[in-house]
Amino acid sequence: MTGQATPQAQQAAMDLLREGTVIPAHPLALNADRQLDERRQRALTRYYLDAGSGGLAVGVHTTQFAIREVGLYERVLSLAADEAASWTDRTLVMVAGLAGPTAQAVNEAKTAVSLGYHAGLLSLAALKGQSEDALIAHCEQVAAEIPLIGFYLQPAVGGLHLSPHFWARFAAIPNVVAIKVAPFNRYRTVDVVRGIVDAGAEDKVTLYTGNDDHIVLDLVTPFTVMRDGKPVTLRFKGGLLGHWSVWTKGAVEIFKRCRAEAAKDAVSADMLALDSRVTDCNSAFFDVVNDFHGCIAGCHEILRRQGLLEGIWCLDPKEGLSPGQAEELTRVSRLHADLADDDFVRANLSRWLD
Repeated sequence: MTGQATPQAQQAAMDLLREGTVIPAHPLALNADRQLDERRQRALTRYYLDAGSGGLAVGVHTTQFAIREVGLYERVLSLAADEAASWTDRTLVMVAGLAGPTAQAVNEAKTAVSLGYHAGLLSLAALKGQSEDALIAHCEQVAAEIPLIGFYLQPAVGGLHLSPHFWARFAAIPNVVAIKVAPFNRYRTVDVVRGIVDAGAEDKVTLYTGNDDHIVLDLVTPFTVMRDGKPVTLRFKGGLLGHWSVWTKGAVEIFKRCRAEAAKDAVSADMLALDSRVTDCNSAFFDVVNDFHGCIAGCHEILRRQGLLEGIWCLDPKEGLSPGQAEELTRVSRLHADLADDDFVRANLSRWLD
C-alpha cells in the first residue's frame, strides 16, 4: 500500500498543480451485483495515466459520494494510489475527495494523506444551511490536515451558494492551494475570482475549472476584476472535471491547445467554436435536459461502449440513464468523433485489463 508522500514528491505535486494540468474525476467500476470491480477500477486508472492526465481526483462526485456509506472510501483511494505509483514514475497530483461533517472530513483527510494523496477537494454540501463562520471554521480544520482545494459545486447536484466574501475568507486560509470552480454559472464563477483578488491571494490560490459547460472558455479567458482602482487578471490553469473522465486523451489534447491559445494576444474563432462543441458533448454526458439525473451513468455509458466498464451500474439502483440519453450519447459521439479517443482505447484496452 502506498504510504505518505515524501516532502520532495509533495512539493513536485504542488508545483504541477500550480502550473496547471488535466485531472479527471475517477469513476467507480462496479459489477452486476453493484460490488467493486477491482480489475476494471485499475484499468480506468491506467487509462487516465496513459492518456496523459497530470493527476486523478478520487472519492469525488463522479466516484459517487455513496462509497462512504458502503465502506469503500479507503479501498477505492488506495487502489488508485497504488496503481498510479506502480504504473508510471511521472509526477502526478493525487486529489482525494473530502465530504461530510467536520469530524468525517478531517478523518478522510488523514486517510488520504496516509495513502499518499497530495491535496483534498472539499465538498461543503453536508453543511448546507450553516453560517459562513461555521463553513470557514470547518475548512480551517480540514486544511490543517491536508493542502486544500475549494469546491464550488453547482446546486443541482448538492452544492450551495457561496459569496465573494466567503471565497475571500477561504482563500486566506493557510494551506489552501486551489479552488475548483464548478457552479455552472458565469456570475458565480466571477464571484470566486473576486474573492481571491479581494484576499490578495492570486499568487497563492490556483484556479481549476469544474465548469463542464464551458471548459474551453474557462481555459482561454482572462478573468479581470478591479482592486484599489487597478485591474487584476487571473486565469484558470487546469481542470478537475467529471467530463474529463471520458475521452481523456482528447481532453489532454484540447487542454494543450487551450494553453497555447491563452498565451496569444487573441483567442481564435476556431477555439471559441470548440467550446460550443465540447459543451454539446457535455449536454449528453451529464444529462442536462433531465437536470443532471444521469450525469454519472452517462459517463459510465461512454466508458462501457469503449469496453473499459462492463456496465453502467451505480451504487444507487435509481441512478441510470434517463429516457433519450443513450440516443443523445450516440448523437454526440457521431458528430464529435474527432474529440473522442476510441482508437486509443481500442489499441490499449487489453493491456489495461491485464
